[in-house]
Amino acid sequence: MLEIQERTIEKKGYTLHIVNSKKFKTVHLTAKFRAPLNRQDVTKRALLPFVLQQGTERYPTANAFRQALDQLYGAVMSMDGTKKGEEHILTARMTVANQAYLTTTQNILSEALAFFREVLFHPKVVNGSFDPKIVEREKQTLRQKIAAIVDDKMHYANIRMIDEMCQDEPYHLHVHGYPEDLTEITAKDLFNYYQSSIQTDDMELYLLGDFETIDIEALIGQQFDRDNTTEPVKSIAVSDKTIDQEKEIVEQQEVQQGKLHFGYRTYTKFADQDYPALQVFNAIFGGFPSSKLFINVREKNSLAYYAASRFESHKGLLFVFSGIAPADFDQAKTIILQQMDAMRAGDFTEAELAEAKKLIINQYKETLDDPFGMIEVLYNQRVAQTQRTVAEFIEAIDRVDHQAVVKMANKIKLDTTYFLTAKEGQAHA
Repeated sequence: MLEIQERTIEKKGYTLHIVNSKKFKTVHLTAKFRAPLNRQDVTKRALLPFVLQQGTERYPTANAFRQALDQLYGAVMSMDGTKKGEEHILTARMTVANQAYLTTTQNILSEALAFFREVLFHPKVVNGSFDPKIVEREKQTLRQKIAAIVDDKMHYANIRMIDEMCQDEPYHLHVHGYPEDLTEITAKDLFNYYQSSIQTDDMELYLLGDFETIDIEALIGQQFDRDNTTEPVKSIAVSDKTIDQEKEIVEQQEVQQGKLHFGYRTYTKFADQDYPALQVFNAIFGGFPSSKLFINVREKNSLAYYAASRFESHKGLLFVFSGIAPADFDQAKTIILQQMDAMRAGDFTEAELAEAKKLIINQYKETLDDPFGMIEVLYNQRVAQTQRTVAEFIEAIDRVDHQAVVKMANKIKLDTTYFLTAKEGQAHA
């Protein structure tokens, strides 16, 4: 089994990860900036990736920015924001050709690192702030992105369910921010926030590629060093919520298809000993097309356009998604809850268990076939403050038995049921 060759070096103000791999003919750079989720900053933080990709000190226009990438043999750069547990992660990614496969004397990796550093640390500044024209334009872009979520009813329903389920926890905060905040954010406000976060966020830099003939550590040198004398702000630990009473939320909109979603507490996170059992549980329950939800809700009873589940491994949540006819609420809810009861009762075969493990391991191997997937696997371990080698992960999945899955199923508790349904009396009685 191919292990990930990762070397971790503590640098000034950040951690450098050098991942040596001959799998890819490209080199991949990823910078991760992590900070606690909070309502005051979440929209500014969501806006930053849009603004930072519109121009730098050296490449002040979007056109100059794109041309600089083109001159690096068509390098690709992207930035976005996600959340893991109670933390907000800004990620910058860059893919560049590996020098070894080109007939050029141009030092592409060195130039790519300089460009990457430029984007992160030297944005375009006008009179001590971001360019107001860029900020106003990108505020509109973000506003449109947030508005588009309302049209994606599956995504919208899940956000609304989390709003209700985690309303007193930072996890409920919207990773794309809130449209009502955008009006108030000025170019100066955003620049001040950027200056603070670029220095105080927890920063990890990953370089992945075939570095056999390159001294990456020497090439990096002090380029990404930060003078942050303050420790990164740590997230406030949020204790697992005990459920006194299950919630049921029904919302009506102009929709043809109802969205029936369930939010569960798993009380299991990435670093926990029983995390592999959660993975196997989910694979049998709703994680794959061979799962109970798909077969029993969609295929046997023709009740759902789709039915699936996924878990949030840094927060300890499990989500069930289904798209149903508005009139089928009661029947669909009953059958979905029956699948959870079946898992708790151990109503699954050894063949289903073996199939689930095989699917998880194959999916994991596929993730490792993608450079950014490999980086994400390593970063998840970093966030959870744990380490599992590829072999250890596969062995842990293989060891999960019938009893461990049943125990996990009985640990999982329903917190919130959310139903987005049609108006005009089509909703359930």
